[in-house]
Amino acid sequence: MMDKLDILVFGAHADDAEIGMGGTIAKHTAQGYRVGICDLTQAEMSSNGNVELRQQEASQAASILGVAMRSNLQLPDRGLYGGEEQLHKIVAEIRKWQPKMVFAPFWIDRHPDHIACSKLIEEAVFNAKLRKYMPDLPAVQVEQLIYYYINDVEQVNIVVDVSEFYKVKMEALHAYRSQFSAPGTADSELDQVATPLTNSYIEHVAARDSLLGRKTASTYAEGFAIKQPFPIASFL
Repeated sequence: MMDKLDILVFGAHADDAEIGMGGTIAKHTAQGYRVGICDLTQAEMSSNGNVELRQQEASQAASILGVAMRSNLQLPDRGLYGGEEQLHKIVAEIRKWQPKMVFAPFWIDRHPDHIACSKLIEEAVFNAKLRKYMPDLPAVQVEQLIYYYINDVEQVNIVVDVSEFYKVKMEALHAYRSQFSAPGTADSELDQVATPLTNSYIEHVAARDSLLGRKTASTYAEGFAIKQPFPIASFL
């Protein structure tokens, strides 16, 4: 039997989790918690890179963050339209790892896949506790669903000081050479085109996290949102 996870982070694409909460992941793995990442798609529609390279980058980033596992459900990129088949795969992943907490992208974002991922995870967390839904797998009650930000910050209910682990977050993000390297500056084997991600995107993420840190008397912080309030001394 596989060991349970304390935290399971879902993203539509590899690099979503690192952008939104790489510091928080590193902080919790350093404290001995078992954290896993599940990417819904292989990001096969990305303008830069390819599936094989993205998988290599995701594996490297996962190693840097110290996660217990990283999986990919191979759902269609730009095709996260829900439906029972997609929902079943996500529920099965939750029941497989039995996490205490699940993280998903914030429900408002400029990328449609992030919005779709958020909705799918919310539905899956709900269905995972229903014992008559997919009754061949034991039902799992997730203690809390928490949302992280990728692009747009709309509201912040929880803030985590990640100053001590920010270098780890940056190292994990830089593992995605195909996504964040500007054309003409990447390794010669990469055929890059300009995208919003290649235009100092990592620097913008750092600026966002720095600004949130200033508001909370820390150097860097990551913000999160919840829909259902709950008492908390720490995430776990």
